[in-house]
Amino acid sequence: QVQLVESGGGLVQTGGSLRLSCAASGFSFSNNYMRWYRQAPGKQRELVAGIRGGSTDYADAVKGRFTISRDVAKNTVYLQMNSLKPEDTAIYVCNAHLGILRDYWGQGTQVTVSS
Repeated sequence: QVQLVESGGGLVQTGGSLRLSCAASGFSFSNNYMRWYRQAPGKQRELVAGIRGGSTDYADAVKGRFTISRDVAKNTVYLQMNSLKPEDTAIYVCNAHLGILRDYWGQGTQVTVSS
């Protein structure tokens, strides 16, 4: 059974940092595409960052500020978020893309950046 459990969200001031974690279980972690999405109130869900093997990709809005990484031994994906802005406020959700029509989602963690 695939499970994704996020943690690390919270309230931070503009310019601050947070590190989100996504603990994964129930599938082989190392070769799959893991992604972080976010959804702000009244907005569509957007892809923030992804990682597969040694490759990473980022949304333009977070390039240079966010870093996605993983610890294969711990089956955990991280999202280090620096220089946070109020517009980064959203629920951040971890995604495991295991194949066509095989996407799994965590419950999400709230990130709030105060101005």
